[in-house]
Amino acid sequence: MRFDAVIVGGSFAGLSAALMLARARREVLVIDSGLPRNRFAAHSHGVLGMDGIAGGELLRQAKAQLLDYPTVRWISDTVTDARTSADGFTVTTADGGTWAARKLLLATGIRDELPDIPGVAERWGHSVLHCPYCHGYEVGGGAIGLLGGHAMSVKMAGLLADWGRVTLFAHGMAIDDDERAMLQRRGVSIETAQVVGLAGQAPDLSGALLADGRHIDLRALFVAARQHMASPLVEQLGCVLEDSPIGVLVQVDAQKQTSVPGVYAAGDASVVGNITLATADGVRAGISVHHALVAEDSAVA
Repeated sequence: MRFDAVIVGGSFAGLSAALMLARARREVLVIDSGLPRNRFAAHSHGVLGMDGIAGGELLRQAKAQLLDYPTVRWISDTVTDARTSADGFTVTTADGGTWAARKLLLATGIRDELPDIPGVAERWGHSVLHCPYCHGYEVGGGAIGLLGGHAMSVKMAGLLADWGRVTLFAHGMAIDDDERAMLQRRGVSIETAQVVGLAGQAPDLSGALLADGRHIDLRALFVAARQHMASPLVEQLGCVLEDSPIGVLVQVDAQKQTSVPGVYAAGDASVVGNITLATADGVRAGISVHHALVAEDSAVA
């Protein structure tokens, strides 16, 4: 069987794209490895109408609703190979299955590369965080830190001041006079000593340990993890990547099509965002894939 679309990745973007195509009565296959990016967080916040529900529960409900559509098939597996074919694309999974599709949508997400500091990994998603809009309110104010060293650090520190009393750990980055003045106006402290570890009973956090022996009290530490493609398929297919302040993204056009005709991308792999933005991105990609299918069906042979 050749599907109208194979969607690689069954998290928020992939599910949303599949739902649009299912509602257009298109034959869709979703292949998912079961490793969503937000699996480290106990709850998801900022999702309209579902604030505070665990991300895994949101995905479970969405998957169950999607599979009510008769044209949708789901496979729990990892896609290991994807390539163009004479009439579209073929994908191969780890268990040896091969599937054909007219269009391919990559909702494969990204992998977070955490700072190489003892104590960060075991607190990721609990007291070491990446998004204040997702987790800042729950920190509850007080002393919070931001590990700097990247292009957006100063701006991010100014934003974080709405969620607590912020210390920006420069982590080797230079801060000019204008930036220092802005941070001072926002009540942000600057710490130049290197962070060498975290204190507290993980996954909780009590503070940052500095190279000069000091301990800075913290309720939470925000970091901007470097982003890498979670799947090799993007590069395997030859899709062009582009730089962002915190890593690489798949280059897409307004219709979410990559540089490879017929290959689309949605979610964290193509946009810096959260659950809501990934969901919206998937909707846009699913609709674009449907438009492309209709255009082909309507073309004069």
